[in-house]
Amino acid sequence: MPKIDLSSVPARTGSTYPAPLDKAVEGRSSQRLGDAAGITQFGANLVTLAPGALSSLRHWHENQDEFVVVTAGTCTLVDDQGETELTPGDCAAFPAGDANGHHLINRGDTPASFVVIGTRTAAEVAHYSDLDMKVTIGDGTYRFTQGDGSPLIDPKLPKD
Repeated sequence: MPKIDLSSVPARTGSTYPAPLDKAVEGRSSQRLGDAAGITQFGANLVTLAPGALSSLRHWHENQDEFVVVTAGTCTLVDDQGETELTPGDCAAFPAGDANGHHLINRGDTPASFVVIGTRTAAEVAHYSDLDMKVTIGDGTYRFTQGDGSPLIDPKLPKD
């Protein structure tokens, strides 16, 4: 049956970010809905943010499109144009190659959720707008470096 039983899809927490940057997304969990359904051409995840949690560090993708739709609560989209509140039914899109760094924050006092759908590519490079950092993804690995590709030394969270 095509309906996905959300209670059977495990919630994942944690991050691939190097310490101490991994602390930035504490309070975020996601359920990999696309994987649970056997979808291989794009990813679809239900992300839940606890109060105060971030979806990610502000970033943009070279090769992957991203599309989000808020399903519960209120998320604040932070991008290069500023801040925009998103409530259930509101959508946002981030085309591949558009250097508009973005993330969502739950500034409310109850959990907020959104579905994110994105392109799956064999390899990807993403850039972090508030840090001199990029990640190169391929062969199941995440390689975090400075923006110029040199080793990442002593990463620090950006100040709000």
